[in-house]
Amino acid sequence: MIELGAPLGFLAVRRQVRRQLCNGLVRFALTIALVAASARTTGLRAEAGSLPLPRFVSLKASSANLRVGPGIGYNIEWVFKRRSIPLEIYQEYGNWRRVRDWDGTSGWIYGPLLSGRRTGIVTPWTKDHVALHAKPAADSPVAAWLEPRVEVKLTRCDGQWCAVASGPLTGFMKQVGLWGVYPGEVL
Repeated sequence: MIELGAPLGFLAVRRQVRRQLCNGLVRFALTIALVAASARTTGLRAEAGSLPLPRFVSLKASSANLRVGPGIGYNIEWVFKRRSIPLEIYQEYGNWRRVRDWDGTSGWIYGPLLSGRRTGIVTPWTKDHVALHAKPAADSPVAAWLEPRVEVKLTRCDGQWCAVASGPLTGFMKQVGLWGVYPGEVL
């Protein structure tokens, strides 16, 4: 601390100011190091669970809040209002899952509101109708034409074709025409 009443020369004042600046920088560096260390031990990070990440699930609840962080103390950014929509989990924190939907909307949702039952969305990235085939072959008869963004239940997938149901309709769709299953994934 510089005392105002004491006569100091220019060099003495300069040394005193330099010492105070150094002390301030050391305090600042130590504070940053402590904050960074506590963030590493208590901050958000993906946890290694027994199930792989990323993975697809569906919404079990008829209404679910999508939050900006993993806890009820975080703001609600979006509310899902439709049961069984497919969601992709790409991060976990305790009982919370960070998910995204086919539009790219993402946030944190409470894990027990999700189900392992698989569903899909028909080509949300196009405007064309998609054929629902009677058999898993491109030359098989077309049972129906499905509009983009129609939700389907996935029964099984062989990596190329998925057996699906949409209401009373059942049939097969090319796997690359669905959001909710990875290309080449076998169910």
